[in-house]
Amino acid sequence: MKESLLALLTGLLVGFLFALFRLPIPAPPVFSGIIGIVGIYLGYRLFMIISPLFGRAVE
Repeated sequence: MKESLLALLTGLLVGFLFALFRLPIPAPPVFSGIIGIVGIYLGYRLFMIISPLFGRAVE
């Protein structure tokens, strides 16, 4: 929970600073950005599940 709160606060600060300096937001469009993040997470989890089947050590 602490990590999530810190990530949210950091994101709010970065978003505020970008708006303050009139810079474009450092994030992809909302829906495609969320889908991309979910895809990265699912790909990582998939690797963690199938890598033992190929004898690859996962740290």
